[in-house]
Amino acid sequence: MSSIYGWLSTATTSALGYTLDSQFAASTCLTAATERVAINHERAGLGGHGNVQVPSVYQTAGLSVILEGTPHWDDPVLAEQAHKLGAAAALAEGYLRYGRSVLEKIKGPFAFALLQPERNYALLAIDRIGIYPLAFYYADGLLVLASQLGQLVAHSGVKTETDPQGIFNYLYFHMIPSPGSIYKGVSKLQPGEFAELDSGSLKRDFYWHRHYQDSLLSKAELLRQLPAQLEQAVAACVPDEHTGAFLSGGLDSSTVTGFFQKLAGRPVDAFTMGFDAEGYDEMEYARAAAQHFKVKLHEYYVTPADVLQAIPLIAQTYSEPFGNASAIPTYYCAKFARERGMTQLLAGDGGDEIFAGNARYAKQLVFDVYRHVPGFAKAVLEPLAGGLPPLQKLKSYIDQANIPMPARMETYNFLHRTPLAEIFSEDFLGQIDAEVPLHTLQSTYRRTPGNDLVKQMLYLDGKFTLADNDLRKVSQMCELAGIRVQYPMLQENLVEFAATIPSKWLMQRFELRAFYRESLQNFLPKTTLAKNKQGFGLPFGVWMAEDKELKQFAEASLASIEKRNFLNPAYIKKLIQLHQEGHASYYGVMIWLLIMLEQWLVSHSV
Repeated sequence: MSSIYGWLSTATTSALGYTLDSQFAASTCLTAATERVAINHERAGLGGHGNVQVPSVYQTAGLSVILEGTPHWDDPVLAEQAHKLGAAAALAEGYLRYGRSVLEKIKGPFAFALLQPERNYALLAIDRIGIYPLAFYYADGLLVLASQLGQLVAHSGVKTETDPQGIFNYLYFHMIPSPGSIYKGVSKLQPGEFAELDSGSLKRDFYWHRHYQDSLLSKAELLRQLPAQLEQAVAACVPDEHTGAFLSGGLDSSTVTGFFQKLAGRPVDAFTMGFDAEGYDEMEYARAAAQHFKVKLHEYYVTPADVLQAIPLIAQTYSEPFGNASAIPTYYCAKFARERGMTQLLAGDGGDEIFAGNARYAKQLVFDVYRHVPGFAKAVLEPLAGGLPPLQKLKSYIDQANIPMPARMETYNFLHRTPLAEIFSEDFLGQIDAEVPLHTLQSTYRRTPGNDLVKQMLYLDGKFTLADNDLRKVSQMCELAGIRVQYPMLQENLVEFAATIPSKWLMQRFELRAFYRESLQNFLPKTTLAKNKQGFGLPFGVWMAEDKELKQFAEASLASIEKRNFLNPAYIKKLIQLHQEGHASYYGVMIWLLIMLEQWLVSHSV
């Protein structure tokens, strides 16, 4: 896997480097006793394909920079510097000119570390969307940074261990959201965030927040502009003859594929996954979009055997437990494309989180209606609903409506549906703070400028659904498959444009993606416009009930994690029983999370 890493220590040594290694090798960065900084230029290749962008590096006697990604610059001088000498040189020049304010000049996807050892100074940052990750550890005068946690904790000076809070957060969110991690003392940067070490003092803050300011243009004019914005975003990814596209048949993948086809002037290659499981297979939508745009569609059906083969590999690949089951079909789709000559894929991720396409947005707007009910009416309704059995649905609605956001969005979370004392051992609960997940959600939610509920939910999802989840899923699986990925829907011009569209137009009468569908009604096929969101969802719960080998593997993993003594054995047995009694899809989710946790612990020798 591609990784940048480095360290800065008051004990005379510092270094920056990178590897391009699919095996999570420990840091091999050169450290010279006579020099304060050294850069490693070793290239190991990725999975035998060698199809990874080498990070940009810059070094002088007193300043070292390493930068991963493809940023662009708001400053013409820095843009010219980047063109001539590379992005790291431009960043170094920008820092010398502007100091930390250089962060206002750099845009696009990136993660970087800048070190000045003589000053005991370091500046770390990631991009506004969170496409590139970066984590760090700081203790006893030692700063260690890495984009992959495995390399960070491999440093001999890092004193850490697996954090029970990280395990709890994983089971709550199905991943571990930044700034937390699976290791004590190791923190991940959040989108638009920097960390600055200056003379022993560490500061972290946000250099950018997404602003939502409604456009003064008419709805008709904004509708007219959106297709051009989308086409520009796809073109900015510089697709070539070795570029393909993910195509699920949904709004975003179909849009990206359609504009890619328009720009290419030749039949482009699109790749899709199918599942032989009722309610999960979306192949018909992918075929309809492919036929509409006249692209070459490549189809692959994922099987239970594929899942069984991929689980240990994927558990090993991720730096910390990751429970998004659609990582498996994403991996096979990317691998399928790589085997057919592709070196890059365009993904549709992000559209729902900038154009309001997730079902919870409509659901929470329904609950939000109750906020506008007059107090005297609530004084009558609430006792009435609580006292009459026929009004139980009304009572349920009122109870949920009275839960403040964003906690209301988590009412169906597994860890809220069952008392924690039934799930976890007493010893484990004594080591964690069960309120941390909600506090993490609240801190992001409260950073949203204004009090527009739709924009607040979009802002929240930009961090948790995209940066912490979907981008980690797609980027890591494409890297594992030996192929690059770009996200047209997350090009900053498009993100900024979407932020100007008033919520009342993004969603109309609780209709998701209303503005988007209206703008593209003459571009996308009717089947796509009418399709509900699904994506490459994995039918693990169904297959576990039907496939003998997958069931045996799952039960062995559950038996293994039971021995770790942080879960109550009775809860695991109850999960298996409920899964077998006909709730395969629902309870299969929690079973999957526990399997992937156990496999991660095993593969990382924890």
